[in-house]
Amino acid sequence: MKLNLFLWMLMLSFSLHTFAADKDVAAAEQLAARILHEKAQRFTFVKSKNHGSDHFSIKSDGEKIVISGNNANSMAVGLNHYLKKYCLTTISWHSAAKTTLPDSLPAVKAEETGKAAVDIRFFLNYCTYGYTMPFWGWTEWEHFIDWMALNGVNMPLAITGQEAVWYNVWRSLGMEDNEIRSYFTGPCYLPWHRMANIDGWNGPLPKEWLDSQVELQKQILARERELNMRPVLPAFAGHVPAQLKSIFPDADIKYLGEWAGFDNKYRCHFLNPEEPLFAKIQKLFLEEQTRLFGTDHIYGVDPFNEVDPPSWQPEYLKNVAKNIYNTLAAVDKDAVWMQMTWMFYYDKDKWTAPRIKALLNGVPKNRLLLLDYHCENVELWQSTDKFHGQPYIWCYLGNFGGNTTMTGNVKESAARIDNALTNGGKNLRGIGSTLEGLDVMQFPYETIFRKAWTLSDDADFSIANEIADRHVGKVSDPIRKAWDILYNEIYVQVPSTFGILPNYRPVMHRKRPDSRIAVKYEPKRLVEAWRLLLQAQDCSTDALTIDFIVVGRQVLGNYFSVLKNKFDAAYAARDMAALRSLATEMNEVLRDIDALCAFHPECTLSAWTDRARRLGKTDVTKDYYEKNARNLITTWGGRLNDYASRTWAGLTANYYAVRWNMYFDAVIDAAATGTEFDQTALNNRLSDFENAWVESKTPAKATAGGDGSTACHASSDLAGLLGAHYGDVLTFSKLLANKYSEKLE
Repeated sequence: MKLNLFLWMLMLSFSLHTFAADKDVAAAEQLAARILHEKAQRFTFVKSKNHGSDHFSIKSDGEKIVISGNNANSMAVGLNHYLKKYCLTTISWHSAAKTTLPDSLPAVKAEETGKAAVDIRFFLNYCTYGYTMPFWGWTEWEHFIDWMALNGVNMPLAITGQEAVWYNVWRSLGMEDNEIRSYFTGPCYLPWHRMANIDGWNGPLPKEWLDSQVELQKQILARERELNMRPVLPAFAGHVPAQLKSIFPDADIKYLGEWAGFDNKYRCHFLNPEEPLFAKIQKLFLEEQTRLFGTDHIYGVDPFNEVDPPSWQPEYLKNVAKNIYNTLAAVDKDAVWMQMTWMFYYDKDKWTAPRIKALLNGVPKNRLLLLDYHCENVELWQSTDKFHGQPYIWCYLGNFGGNTTMTGNVKESAARIDNALTNGGKNLRGIGSTLEGLDVMQFPYETIFRKAWTLSDDADFSIANEIADRHVGKVSDPIRKAWDILYNEIYVQVPSTFGILPNYRPVMHRKRPDSRIAVKYEPKRLVEAWRLLLQAQDCSTDALTIDFIVVGRQVLGNYFSVLKNKFDAAYAARDMAALRSLATEMNEVLRDIDALCAFHPECTLSAWTDRARRLGKTDVTKDYYEKNARNLITTWGGRLNDYASRTWAGLTANYYAVRWNMYFDAVIDAAATGTEFDQTALNNRLSDFENAWVESKTPAKATAGGDGSTACHASSDLAGLLGAHYGDVLTFSKLLANKYSEKLE
């Protein structure tokens, strides 16, 4: 309460001081107050008179740190540069994380400068709004917007609240309340509804959701615009409710293709853009959206994402693009269409060169802005004649499904950006990231956004050393050695749907290696990095806590895979003693993973489900939101079981471990009775358990672990319980390292 009062008074003093000052200076000062509290008074922000590219400078003036920039966004980047380099700190993208600062702020010996290498720095993905953000309130959003500004993001995807706009549009066209809300999916699944993949799944959407999201979106957009961001709002891409056909029987409305194994009743419908009704709906939507949220004249429009269009004829695709753009321009003459190019990669056999060219050439030059979506894997600008001259943004995806694992070829991606800046053509307009979920390890995205700036200290900059120093809060040789291994040898894998074996449904002797758990590094090198990290003298930063957890759980997950192979071999040999011994050891590994994750709130299931329940106004909606939350990270829907797996305290103990024990029991029983193990029968039992868990309202729990005990405690309280017994996360991690020392050799 005292801190909140102090912050309020500090913000008020800044507001009074800057009442007549430049609005960019005021915005930068207020951002500094939010993240630095009383230390914000040590900074002076100055509006640069230079025009042109975004730029900043930092210098000392007596006791003050002076940060100049052409706008608030550039000043924020300058502030972050100072905090990272001189204070050796990391501003987390999680709102509850504590920022660690030195008692005395270091002086800048000589003025340093930075200049944007590209005009646009884009961030977010439709999927992020499902895998991470569906239950966020203003607390989470306010801090995250500050994080984006500190990292130079000036074009975020901003799609919160659009269902309220659509609700008003569909009502105006004659649809009833329940028809509309049943057309929408549940909150976690709205990204795939918005991309025209599924309708109705986990619906109907409560009216309270629609209303609350409108006010939240207004707050989001106001702050993003204040920090010189140009939010990307949605527009009509042709996706319509099935019931619209009964109101407009002559309209050309067709099914889109099957998606991800969902039943036909969840398939989406597409209105031909040549229809006059298309232009009418576009006008209704954009006018209603502008009334509620304003406009920045850039709109996300993504027809045919992971689904087949009604026709693959190039002329049809060109006309679709032309007509969609014309409906935008008819309402907003300054409209720019933003299109993700994921579909060109995902359906590469169907999206042939002539079809891609036809679609892109259907829109006037410079009125279509493309996201080259997964450049750490495939840079489409290199195979599409630089997108035939249309402007594009080089994007690093980095994460699928919010999977919490160590993946991402960060070093290689940085080199690819350098090449694109040199050879990508004048129509390369930006650098961005299209991550699906905010994994707790944020350094890959900080690294990518740093590449969007040319800094005066680039010549002697070491990414690995900078990460190490910021995470520990000082220069530490063992931590630097650990991060040299992590950056150069571990984070080398092109991201895909990727996790550790404990997170996936047990299968006996897979016919082919499971690509979801394959690692492209020597596991012993990860163990070496883990041991180097554990030479830290203390754990005083949030970033280092995350390092201990992320690396430790990956080490244990890799070891679990070794034990699984031994367990299956013991079944083949009908070695009962080995089977029972290995099952016991694998359970210990699961308990230890669960307990380790409990030391950080963002690595717990309860953080996810508690946010979901807090959003509900009644017990009914609280239960509904929690079911959505449980469903997405487990069974998902269609054929996407385990797609969004997370290594979290509570989830490991109460979901993954239960499945593995069902597997252990089935295998041991088969060996004991001399019968063949029946995978199909086990899958049926696993499916029954999974579905019951999704429906359950019993609070998820996490095990105490470490000593082989099976006592359960609420995961939100487990870190405190563990701390009382083992100390902090560093102490507990060292205990784990000692416990598994010989086994990991």
